[in-house]
Amino acid sequence: MSRIRSAATSVDRRHFLTAAGAAGASAGVGLVLGLGGGSGAANAAGEGPAARPAVPRQRGAAAPAAAPAASARTTLDSVATPVHTGAAFQRLADGPGWDRVVRSELAAAGSSRAARRTTLTSFVQLTDLHLVDVQHPVRTEYLRGSQLTGWRPQEALSVPGAVALVERINAIRNGPATGAPVSFAVTTGDNTDNNSRDELDWFLTVMSGGLITPNTGDPHRYEGPQNCGEQLYWQPESALRDLDKRFGFPRVDGYLDAVVRPVTSPGLRLPWYSTAGNHDALASGAMADRSGYLADFAVGDRKLYTVSPGEAGPLREVLTAGSHPSGDELVSLLKRDRRRMRTVTPDERRAPFTPRDYLAAHLDPARTGAGPHGHGYTADNLAAGTLHYTFPMGEDVVGVSLDTTDRGGHFLGSVGTGQLAWLDRTLARHRDAHVVVFSHHNSWTMTNTHPDPAKPHEARHTGDEMVALLKRHRNVRAWVNGHSHRNRILPHGTFWEVSTASHVDRPQLARIVELADNGDGTLSLFTTLIESSAPARTDFGDLSQTGLAALYREFAHNAPGASTTALGTAEDRNTELLLRS
Repeated sequence: MSRIRSAATSVDRRHFLTAAGAAGASAGVGLVLGLGGGSGAANAAGEGPAARPAVPRQRGAAAPAAAPAASARTTLDSVATPVHTGAAFQRLADGPGWDRVVRSELAAAGSSRAARRTTLTSFVQLTDLHLVDVQHPVRTEYLRGSQLTGWRPQEALSVPGAVALVERINAIRNGPATGAPVSFAVTTGDNTDNNSRDELDWFLTVMSGGLITPNTGDPHRYEGPQNCGEQLYWQPESALRDLDKRFGFPRVDGYLDAVVRPVTSPGLRLPWYSTAGNHDALASGAMADRSGYLADFAVGDRKLYTVSPGEAGPLREVLTAGSHPSGDELVSLLKRDRRRMRTVTPDERRAPFTPRDYLAAHLDPARTGAGPHGHGYTADNLAAGTLHYTFPMGEDVVGVSLDTTDRGGHFLGSVGTGQLAWLDRTLARHRDAHVVVFSHHNSWTMTNTHPDPAKPHEARHTGDEMVALLKRHRNVRAWVNGHSHRNRILPHGTFWEVSTASHVDRPQLARIVELADNGDGTLSLFTTLIESSAPARTDFGDLSQTGLAALYREFAHNAPGASTTALGTAEDRNTELLLRS
């Protein structure tokens, strides 16, 4: 049955450390803790025709009739669901799947469309992996004293968690709606968390395959918030009654040795394309670090674990508002509180990477994996210092990857005049093809117009301006993005905007997208969410790679203050989105 919904008008003001919708959970943190108050060169440039298509058209393809193997399941089959026992810590189990919802706001659903259908493209979107070096000195975990979601107890497990997602994608060979082969994958940014070189190495190895040791500093032991003895953070191997244990988190002996052990990734078996996010470019995903102080601090031998409530609240508000995008307030705090810091092992791998470093790492032949070389980026991108490009998605289907991070600072996004003009020309050049646009930020989180320090006289453009431009080009079928850590699908008159939840916060999802021509003047854009391959319910004593990935799921579900709205509604999950062709 078709369900009609109107586009939501509220704006998500996502805190740079938190998932959307979690801000209200910060009340009472001080009371709980007793703290007191509070593809070719022409293609990369958007010139000339797209390269050979990634997939052929599939006429009359239908979804497989047989039930998929457990390793290839999607959320149509089952979803990790809490078992309500009354305990503070909710255990997960395999629950019922989510039905597919037909949405006909932009075109009517013809009764014979399935029989005539031709598949145009089929791919997987991964977003907001946030592979995180939890021992990184610049991290601001101490802001949890003012907001519960300022630190996540599951963060140390991001690498095995991401590998389990890769394993799930590798097991899914065909699109669940059309039965056509899934042909490639796209990341939509925040691949790293601290914009550090070690995290970039971990991300590229997770995606292309190999061995990752998710540890920096002391090569033999963990040095971070989870053995610092502060009750603000979950202390898994201590009897301390920390905040998270008061929410039911268990004691897990051996945990800290396990989280820094090597992890093996098979790498994606599919070709994959990369898109950058604000955490891939800015300190803590929000600060431009114009003085260079934070870059020096990142590789140093000091780390701050606690601040006073009087310092945490104002700093969080400044960073959330983006009123000082250069990070001056954080720099001042770090200079002022050096006496409270603890000694850690310095590590040059924690240095931030530049856009040029990001491009060069993708273009390293050792990172090609299943391809393509550069994962969308080319030598022309490297020479020009740009992160936008086009790529082939199938016969007469073109993908456009954008860079929506404002390097002037702040976690909210925008695009410069030059990139917006390039996008306009590119869409016009491919007027006879179907186009899917990819970016990190979504329309409602592109409100940041701080000037880019590298282009101080170039205007920045908002999400509303992006929507207006995309609507002028009737060949745009979808805008696929992430950033807000929630599932949300909006109609924009002539195209659909598809935003997918993150893989670091509950509910830890990725999305299969299939585009088909119904042969009746309409197109169908199918979206199907998938979970990682890790078991829904974990065994606290299983510290194997698979066991850690399962812990990642259950800990994320139980993280204090975790969003309860990130799942979205049924209309934001498994869908068939109708369009006029």
